[in-house]
Amino acid sequence: MAYSINNETCIGCGTCEAECPVSAISVADDGKYVIDPELCLDCGACAGVCPVDAPQA
Repeated sequence: MAYSINNETCIGCGTCEAECPVSAISVADDGKYVIDPELCLDCGACAGVCPVDAPQA
């Protein structure tokens, strides 16, 4: 199952985007980040670096 980002928790820091090995994470119009489930490898790299635990499996 692909990860998703909790928009209520996300602070828009971009740490997760830089860590994603397949560029599945991008910034949305609201300044928060989203994960493309078709590209996500479910590796958890984003969750490991997020300071507010916004990425969720």
